[in-house]
Amino acid sequence: MYASYRPYSLEFKRPVLTSRSRMTHKHGYYLTITYNGMTGTGECSYIEGLSIDDLAGYEAQLLHICSEIEEVAEIYYDTGTLPIEIVHRFPSIAFGLETALLDLKNGGRHEIIEDSAFFQGKKSIPINGLVWMGDEGFMREQIAQKLADGFRCIKIKVGAIDFDEECRLIESIRTNYTSDQIEIRLDANGAFTATDVRSKLKRLSAYTIHSIEQPIKPQQYVLMHQLCRENIIPIALDEELIGTTDTFIRQRLLETIRPQYIILKPSLLGGLAACDDWIAQTDRLNIPWWATSALEGNIGLNAIAQWAASKETGMVQGLGTGALYANNLPSPMYICHGQLLYDQSQRWG
Repeated sequence: MYASYRPYSLEFKRPVLTSRSRMTHKHGYYLTITYNGMTGTGECSYIEGLSIDDLAGYEAQLLHICSEIEEVAEIYYDTGTLPIEIVHRFPSIAFGLETALLDLKNGGRHEIIEDSAFFQGKKSIPINGLVWMGDEGFMREQIAQKLADGFRCIKIKVGAIDFDEECRLIESIRTNYTSDQIEIRLDANGAFTATDVRSKLKRLSAYTIHSIEQPIKPQQYVLMHQLCRENIIPIALDEELIGTTDTFIRQRLLETIRPQYIILKPSLLGGLAACDDWIAQTDRLNIPWWATSALEGNIGLNAIAQWAASKETGMVQGLGTGALYANNLPSPMYICHGQLLYDQSQRWG
């Protein structure tokens, strides 16, 4: 068994804007493991400024994993776990390593991660249409396109342009579509402050919003608990989960805040096994969840989609980011009428 890695740079078709930054490219690494003529591939996908990965030591960690791959693989296949240091310091590497090993175990060629009706092409995954921040004209253009493409759940990034403009955009959807016709989710990426969050949530609540992700920055536990209890708009924790690697602390976090939902991003949380642990905690507290890709390319997106499909949550997932890039790896996945599908007659590029 041997392993190797190589960097990639995915180019956005159009620069994307969040309340944190403006992005033109997405960087990461492909991790490849070969054994007995079979090859498993995983994607180590981080987001600078958001991921907690030790970026200064990133390539050194990849090199170490490649040199110790037989030992790491044996531990993973025996126990289903990875070394704690990888999960805690390099969650995106944990995701790439874990999915590469799962791919290899299931025959390689970055195809089968979790066998399911989705992978077999018998069932689709409902996904939201993502509307990126930008000027009002650009956001209107995106909304119109998502509705024309048949999406019935729209996720809108808010917090980067004038709030009045954002409200007008959301109002324009509600003027033409009821909440039964179009579900609206919002993602603030922590853009609201302690002084304005309630007034903004109250104003947005007039538009029958399904949920809002991370309205305030993480680690404001008392305020976040109060906002979830008041339930002006149902709240989904996102960035709040990043860096929480201990099962007991995860449990305490959810018990303290009591969110309406949580968002699972395997690349940011330490892989699929880590997300399974989060799900175990949410099941105990009856907190629904959905998975969202964190700007992975198609290899990472494929792994998350197959994993999410195996859970059969019934929730609309956030897995529509594959079309963002001009140079993404061609894959059997495609989107039709707001659904993500897998066509086994198509091959990977």
